[in-house]
Amino acid sequence: MAVYSYTRVSTDRQADEGETLGAQQRRVDGYAMMNGMTVDRHFVERGVSGSVPVSERPEGATLLAVVKAGDTVITPKLDRMFRSARDALNVLHELRELGVSLHMIDLGGDVTGNGIAKMVFTILSAVAEAERDRIRERITDVKKDQKARNRYLGGKVPFGYRVGDSGALVEHETEQKAVSLIRAMKAEGKSLRKIAEAVQGTGVSISHVGVKEILARDVG
Repeated sequence: MAVYSYTRVSTDRQADEGETLGAQQRRVDGYAMMNGMTVDRHFVERGVSGSVPVSERPEGATLLAVVKAGDTVITPKLDRMFRSARDALNVLHELRELGVSLHMIDLGGDVTGNGIAKMVFTILSAVAEAERDRIRERITDVKKDQKARNRYLGGKVPFGYRVGDSGALVEHETEQKAVSLIRAMKAEGKSLRKIAEAVQGTGVSISHVGVKEILARDVG
């Protein structure tokens, strides 16, 4: 049964100065001594942002690969190991499944097996859900903004447009004339197939299904 520590600094400058790492390490060593433990190996993450999932960090990935049932991991603060509640939940679940104890000093100790574990998991679950909601809202807002500015959002380029150098949709002159013809013939009550045949007669390739899609854009 081994004891490991995990510390992290997010910038190369902090890593070079070593002050932040030193303070973290002293805190871990003091905690281990008070609890009758000796740290067998220190995992020090230098110049890595907390936004990177633990499993994708050099030291974090190594730590997760070496721990086994009965081992203990000590980290000074929640935000030294995790920045995302979803990442924290995933790793905590993985460690619990493995039978590994994770001690977060700022949260009072073992967050995987003692009385505060349930509270920690409940709080992290709520925060993770809030994170997911914020991400969804952010994506929706970006798409609305991009659409308002006529930006190309991926997928099939709409008939009548091309993607410009700036990433915005720009009108394609020939196809825009075809769109005008389609709308005019629809207003006259022509069938989709008749409209498609007329547009094809101008040299633009389109099917009656394509005509229907263009008219549906007017409705949407």
